[in-house]
Amino acid sequence: MNLINPRSTFTPPDGEGSVQVKLDPKDRIGTAKVFAVYGKGGIGKSTTSSNLSAAFSKLGHRVLQIGCDPKHDSTFTLTKKLMPTVIDVLETVEFHSEELRPEDYMFEGYNGVMCVEAGGPPAGTGCGGYVVGQTVKLLKQHHLLEDTDVVIFDVLGDVVCGGFAAPLQHAERALVVAANDFDSIFAMNRIVAAIGAKAKNYEVRLAGVIANRSAQTDEIDRFSDAIGMKRLAHFKDLDAIRRSRLKKCTLFEMDETPEVKAAQEEYVRLAELLYAGVDPVEAKPMKDRDIFDFLGFE
Repeated sequence: MNLINPRSTFTPPDGEGSVQVKLDPKDRIGTAKVFAVYGKGGIGKSTTSSNLSAAFSKLGHRVLQIGCDPKHDSTFTLTKKLMPTVIDVLETVEFHSEELRPEDYMFEGYNGVMCVEAGGPPAGTGCGGYVVGQTVKLLKQHHLLEDTDVVIFDVLGDVVCGGFAAPLQHAERALVVAANDFDSIFAMNRIVAAIGAKAKNYEVRLAGVIANRSAQTDEIDRFSDAIGMKRLAHFKDLDAIRRSRLKKCTLFEMDETPEVKAAQEEYVRLAELLYAGVDPVEAKPMKDRDIFDFLGFE
């Protein structure tokens, strides 16, 4: 069903019947492996993205992480600081992008991971999709994607509009971060639907779910089995991960207790798996009422 004609099964290209802009072929990222990380707000997407970036770098890959949140807090555990956003620096030159230098908006973080914070428009004034598009254009203009092996988009919150879904136009695989609870699994179901919608017009495909901040994975696994999804990794609710955020560092810089070492190894295993190539899953999201009845127990 589409919003132009609810009785039609035809899916129009992005830009038809909505404010979502269709991706210009010349703005494609290129040869890098591109991943977009989604999940319910507060579920640990930035922590997961940053530690995954660090793991890719440990494997010898050249990594770029792009934070897609106005809070611009995606990469601070890598850079040890809150970086200015692309929108901030563009504003200083009255949006004349030709006046910017790469060092104005890109910073090197832990183990050589390059970091960019796209930022976003002031609340209630614009679309996050425009910001993502401008960021990729700027990176291509400065030839910063040509020597990159891996790009990770860390995307804010649930997917409720085309703007939040814009990184899916660039990504090869989309990952969902979820805890073993009702709210994050409910949000994951909506994200799976958004990825499926983008997959009709773009190359992005769903890779699977990363279980985070959870001792168990029974509800995630039960839901995944029901819709045809798969779990790629499991990170327990470790206090060391919470403390790494407070210390403004990655998990790979924390004291190596057995639990920390196990989590580090899981991140490296996940990075190896993703870089080698993950077969896409054809998950079929549930209707809201169905998932409401499905989750939990009497």
